[in-house]
Amino acid sequence: MPTKQKLGAIILGGGRGERLAPLTSLRAKPAVQIGGKYRLIDVPISNCINSGINQIHVLTQFNTTSLHRHIHHTYQFDIYSGGTIEILAAHQTIKHKDWFQGTADAVRSYWDRFENMPASHYIILAGDHLYKMDYDEFFKTHLESGADLTVAVKPMPQDTASQLGVLKTDSDDKIVRFVEKPEDPGLIAELSETGSGGDQVLASMGIYIFRKEILRQVLEMEGNDFGKNIIPQSIDNHHTGAFRFRGYWEDIGTIKTFFNANIALTHSHSEFSFYEKERPIYTRQRFLPGSEILNAQIHDSIICEGSKIEQSNIKDSILGIRSIVGENVELDETYFMGADFYENLTPAPFVPVGIGSNSILKRCIVDKNARIGKNVKLTNERQVDYEEGEFYTIKDGIIILSKNAVVPDGTVL
Repeated sequence: MPTKQKLGAIILGGGRGERLAPLTSLRAKPAVQIGGKYRLIDVPISNCINSGINQIHVLTQFNTTSLHRHIHHTYQFDIYSGGTIEILAAHQTIKHKDWFQGTADAVRSYWDRFENMPASHYIILAGDHLYKMDYDEFFKTHLESGADLTVAVKPMPQDTASQLGVLKTDSDDKIVRFVEKPEDPGLIAELSETGSGGDQVLASMGIYIFRKEILRQVLEMEGNDFGKNIIPQSIDNHHTGAFRFRGYWEDIGTIKTFFNANIALTHSHSEFSFYEKERPIYTRQRFLPGSEILNAQIHDSIICEGSKIEQSNIKDSILGIRSIVGENVELDETYFMGADFYENLTPAPFVPVGIGSNSILKRCIVDKNARIGKNVKLTNERQVDYEEGEFYTIKDGIIILSKNAVVPDGTVL
């Protein structure tokens, strides 16, 4: 049996995603749209497919409807490949009567199923990270090292240590110490190493490969989370290796990281790109017309299919599918997610879906199906860092409009 066929994938569907609210108010974090037409869950699933892994299991719990629908409509293996993507939702059993209590508890809850599957190893993935990785290369490194479990790691700036799982390795890349989200400056300095970017820490990416029998053993340990409990306890009793990843990786955990990661996609030399033929990111196929652009000025932006843009000025922005933009609109560093439908009502609603004429948006995230009236100005003139309003939230100075938000004509924010 080829090596890659022995590796099964378990993708964790994430918790409540409260730091990414209001984008997660109506959907799971892995179902949040990124890059205009994709969802975060497309990233680990596509990495699996591109790495030859076709036994994929997605564990889900919160606000799962749109996530389940997207996976069902997008990923269908043919009967001859032997591949499958299986959604495993939190449920009550005789042994487990509660919701998933953490990443390890989620896997533990379905262990009877994973135990009986024809995989010798499992790769455990997060459903809300942005990166491209060859898991087959990761798996080969794991096998060659003779490790019981291997953690994917990446050098990160020292000032990010308190947000990450930080570790130390010996000369053979065996992990000898692991601390989850250290806050003590002395401890962080002790864990740091000097790299090409100055003082850095070696951070866990939350991606693990386990031998099946080792995964069975560690799930019997106390604790419900891999990063907080299982990995630190495993270091003394099991050969725990590190796989050093040198590519782009971002944990999409906050509005700020989500916003920055999306706007960075509009730059010509973006560290992450969806424009790679060799390792594409897959998503739901839609049968939409090409975008209609009428005498607009567009600079360093991404316009997805099915959009209608009148004479406007768009800069450093992303417009998702079915985006409707009126005349004399100005968009600057704005992620407008578009819409799930075209609105063909006569007479038109008081505020139609899309952006009305003469409106200005700067540093905004606009969720799907938003209705922004005419002469609206959303630029955070007051330079508010955090605020909650009737139809909006401001976080880190970024204005976020919730899904289905309605912004009346002439609104200034």
